[in-house]
Amino acid sequence: MDLLTSFTTETGQSVPASEEPPSSDEPRRKRRPPPSFLQGPSFLARSQSRPNPRTLAFRKTFYPDVPAADWNDWRWQSRHRITRLAQIERYLVLSPAEREALVRGGSMLPTGVTPYYMSLLSREDPADPLRRTVVPVVDELFPSPGEADDPLGEDSHMPVPGLVHRYPDRVLFLVLDFCSTYCRYCTRSRVVGHGEIAPNEARLETAIDYIREHPEIRDVLLSGGDPLALSDERLEWLLGRLRAIPHVEFLRLGTKMPAVLPQRVTPALAKRLRRFHPFWMSLHFMHPDECTPECFRACARLADAGIPLGAQIVLARGINDDAETMKSLVHRLLMMRVRPYYLYQCDPITGSAHFRTSVAKGLEIVKALRGHTTGYAVPVYVIDAPGGGGKVPLFPDSVVGRDGDDLLLRNYEGEIFRYPDPPPAAARPSN
Repeated sequence: MDLLTSFTTETGQSVPASEEPPSSDEPRRKRRPPPSFLQGPSFLARSQSRPNPRTLAFRKTFYPDVPAADWNDWRWQSRHRITRLAQIERYLVLSPAEREALVRGGSMLPTGVTPYYMSLLSREDPADPLRRTVVPVVDELFPSPGEADDPLGEDSHMPVPGLVHRYPDRVLFLVLDFCSTYCRYCTRSRVVGHGEIAPNEARLETAIDYIREHPEIRDVLLSGGDPLALSDERLEWLLGRLRAIPHVEFLRLGTKMPAVLPQRVTPALAKRLRRFHPFWMSLHFMHPDECTPECFRACARLADAGIPLGAQIVLARGINDDAETMKSLVHRLLMMRVRPYYLYQCDPITGSAHFRTSVAKGLEIVKALRGHTTGYAVPVYVIDAPGGGGKVPLFPDSVVGRDGDDLLLRNYEGEIFRYPDPPPAAARPSN
């Protein structure tokens, strides 16, 4: 089936809701090859000029009368987010599990997808990786043992509303609870999209006052929700207030906008952000299919503004839990000047069991990357310890043991090497 036809097929019949989640024994999806614009040595040149063919076909089918100026306006994209069953089934042939979730509701997290990101989803295949990240399934409605609404204990480390002070020298500033596109595995699904964290000036000033009154805080990470959902003027005001605090050494901002709404990264925004250096950005990516020409241009604008870019990836079943997909993703990120930073084990939020892999799977993927690609492409695999313990890095087994004064090391090929590492003199046995 060609691309355009796949977007115009009629939707399937409604399936009655059941009281139990569907079987998880459905066959795994066949891996979709990387889009043509991500292949070959001319990736850099084509990514800056060639439009995304999937998005072009989608626009021609569903938005033929929308001018390019509107489609490329991030405000238009935000206003036309796809949020309801009647809208979603216009674009997708829903599976029974998807339809039941949308009919029954009850999930903590609302549904919201930008038209741009919807254009990247497979219309027919519910196992499509990007589709799994944003379209709910009934599994979300069934909690599993060990899950919690606030698994990281953020609420217990919140001295003022919307400010998490878990580490001694840094804080997490939840600016707002709105995202242009909601990820189904979101750690903050308990609050995101519910209007509980409003970006009103009084609340923001309270958080800023707390930071000002605690000189040990040198690092502020803006998150939410997605801080880039704020207007340029509002974001500039907030960054300016924080930059004026003498002991705040650098600012960071976490966002998924380059992947789900790259139109948000305008030349004007990049120009404003560069005023607040040292300023870093953590970009959320999940799959190589997100690395479109539009995304490339957004990342290029940020990088050209001198902003260091790091990627945060969540390991998720059926999305990126194989070495080939992960390697493709991290390579594409480097080509977009985004350094893979963290690979997170999926947090045990309520209703997330269908996303979580074993930790052994994560270690297997990291092991497959080490030595088989540049070190710049290998993210640090971490578990954010439940209950507020912070990030715990996990590494493949590289230290085998000791033999006399030598440390025995296992390399990426499984071979054993010796490194001279005699114990300190005080620990040596006396003759």
